[in-house]
Amino acid sequence: MTKKKTKFLSAGEAAKIVKSGQSLYVHANCSYPKVLMDALCKRYKELENVKIIKLISFMDAPYAAPEMDGHFHVVSLFTGANVRKAVNEGRADFVPVFLSEIPLLIERKIIPLDICFLHLSPPDVHGYCSFGVSNDCSKTASEHSKIIVAQINQQMPRVLGDNFIHIDKIDYAVEIDEPIPEFFNTKEIHGEGKIIYEKIGKNIAGLIEDGSTLQMGIGIIPDIVLQFLKDKKDLGIHTEMFSDHLIDLIDSGVINGEKKTLLPGKVVSSFVLGSKKVFDYMNDNPVFEFRPSLFVNDPFTISRNDRMVSINSALEVDITGQVCADSIGPQNYSGFGGQLDFIRGAARSFEGKPIMAFTSTARGGTVSRIAPFLKQGAGVTTTRGDVHYIITEYGIADLFGKSIRERVKSLIEIAHPDFREELDRYAHSVKFLR
Repeated sequence: MTKKKTKFLSAGEAAKIVKSGQSLYVHANCSYPKVLMDALCKRYKELENVKIIKLISFMDAPYAAPEMDGHFHVVSLFTGANVRKAVNEGRADFVPVFLSEIPLLIERKIIPLDICFLHLSPPDVHGYCSFGVSNDCSKTASEHSKIIVAQINQQMPRVLGDNFIHIDKIDYAVEIDEPIPEFFNTKEIHGEGKIIYEKIGKNIAGLIEDGSTLQMGIGIIPDIVLQFLKDKKDLGIHTEMFSDHLIDLIDSGVINGEKKTLLPGKVVSSFVLGSKKVFDYMNDNPVFEFRPSLFVNDPFTISRNDRMVSINSALEVDITGQVCADSIGPQNYSGFGGQLDFIRGAARSFEGKPIMAFTSTARGGTVSRIAPFLKQGAGVTTTRGDVHYIITEYGIADLFGKSIRERVKSLIEIAHPDFREELDRYAHSVKFLR
């Protein structure tokens, strides 16, 4: 290991390391390095054309404000609400790319990096800092950046796995002692809405067998599904991310990973979006194995888990099975993320099940998510050749190996009843049905 003396600076001094025209990678998710980024944004008038390469984060994004145009230029690899407006107004760029392949863009210098801002745990007795609650693509970025700047936080948990960097690899460090940014799914559901989501959760849970390994994202549907898994046995986890709701199933023994065929006994993930409850639970806990997206999201790695079940969602699906999950028409909404990584991994797993699940309608029941065709300008996140199970509150459509006619019939059957006649009429007009 090449040893060097890490320089400890104030946040203001560390921010001055960034120069005009450089490319800066920013640690993502709940590991967003807010202290460093706030200090950098205070310097914006001194800088021109600094590229900020980022995945999703949930805190304010002052670097994407209109007055920052020309000083900072965001390159979004997955678009969150805090930079969505900048992307769709043309002040920022979006790169459509699978999460599994972002590390390749970095390694091959298709996205060259000058500086990497990290948010790490303090070094242990051997000098190793943990990437904490978010490994994602940040470990890969640190390995291919010319300069590494880290905010080292006394409150960042020490999460185990391939999730460490030695202090001697860090050029500049800022010591802080602040709570880790928490993510809360603030959307609450009641009444009829809750009933709809519970029906979806039950439909999904009915496909999950004892001994399955699960990939679950953030949001209402994954949280609801977990409520219906309490009678399952020997479940495992291999997922790009998870949230607080996983903890109860680990404590109850439902999730124990004993039947996993890849890294048995381990909850394999790349990042967590949650609260202090889950952060504390993960600290130095050998159940958790955090690894880079290059490993976790590799479809071939995923497929090594027998009975792999992936659960993903969509904004809309056409009646042949094309899935749009990252845009509303031509307007960027999010990104590819790991959806297709896990769909393809689960499809190649022994007895695996790739699942797309969503409510049948949107906008208060005025719009059908199962549509005659995708909106003009919409992107196809997951092709109809990749789709297997599609689930709404009205049932399950198994599309794998089915003809267009069979697909159309199955999808109309699980669409909201208010829209089935319209979908049927369109299907007959284009000869999908006769």
